[in-house]
Amino acid sequence: MARRATKEHSSTDDLDARKATILEAVVNEHVDTAQPVGSSSVASNADVVVSPATVRSEMVALERDGYLAQPHTSAGRVPTDKGYRYFVDHLKSGVLGSAQQRQVNEFFAHVRGEVEDVLEQTSLLLTKMTSYTSVVVGAGHSTSTVLSVQLVNLDARHQLLVTVFSDGAVVKHSIMSGFDVSPVDVAEASRQLNALLIGTTLDARVQVPSRTDHVATLVRDAVSVLHAEQPTAEGEQVFIGGSSKVAEVFDGVDTVRKVLGILEQELLVVSLVQDILNQGLSVAIGAEHGYEPLSSCAVIVAPVTIDNMPAGAVGLLGPTRMKYREAMAAAQVVSQHLTRHFAGEEERG
Repeated sequence: MARRATKEHSSTDDLDARKATILEAVVNEHVDTAQPVGSSSVASNADVVVSPATVRSEMVALERDGYLAQPHTSAGRVPTDKGYRYFVDHLKSGVLGSAQQRQVNEFFAHVRGEVEDVLEQTSLLLTKMTSYTSVVVGAGHSTSTVLSVQLVNLDARHQLLVTVFSDGAVVKHSIMSGFDVSPVDVAEASRQLNALLIGTTLDARVQVPSRTDHVATLVRDAVSVLHAEQPTAEGEQVFIGGSSKVAEVFDGVDTVRKVLGILEQELLVVSLVQDILNQGLSVAIGAEHGYEPLSSCAVIVAPVTIDNMPAGAVGLLGPTRMKYREAMAAAQVVSQHLTRHFAGEEERG
């Protein structure tokens, strides 16, 4: 099994100010250096105002309580998942740097295209901003309502059905007729389709006309083709950015292989993101997300909504030794911009 259930994700213990400061110093240095952190290094930290002997004593206590671990005898210490969880739970909200904020603003000021294009480009943006692997999930059209339907007469027996959904998606289908259709019939069929479908979802039942004239036949064919979209539209769209970053940020060939194996399974990635959101988390560390192959990973997620309804999520995947403050800020800001983009607020300024 690739997955095991675990819901123990919150750090209920509270550390005194001194231990918390020392733990933060260890986390920050380990994130920067990827090396075990010694007591002398922590004692030289400007925020730590106690003697080296006291630092050693407190680090031993933090190890005993499960916040730190000593990978080798006589080596320094590294944070455990519990240590990272405490660090994240007590982390002050990060703020994007001015250069990154400009990067996000310029991206959303100019990004255009259908939903799939925007989501794919957003995944690349997140990776460029953070150097971590990004995951962008978009909800399928089955949860979105129809905003407009248009039949375009390409020739007498060939029509193009163009449907616009509330999530901003524009879906096109080709319809071939067994009879010649006039532009007047196409216009009337478009009018009837809008009356039938606007405000409905793909899984809604609509009463199509039973007449045998050209207009009624066109309407039935169009509804049938559009609703045939439902089985595939129910699945979320997944875009992975920066898979190559996995080899750069993880130690060990086996770990890289496991992480890449998970990323290749789109349904598993969607389940991972959804499970984290369902637990009420914005960060899942180590075994908290329940996917054993990703036990050395941290996953950051931020939801995307349309009209206050879930419409997907953006996420970042990296080692537990990741820069949480910067990564959390990036995911949060991008998810907010993506929400506004699909609501049309970006264009309105």
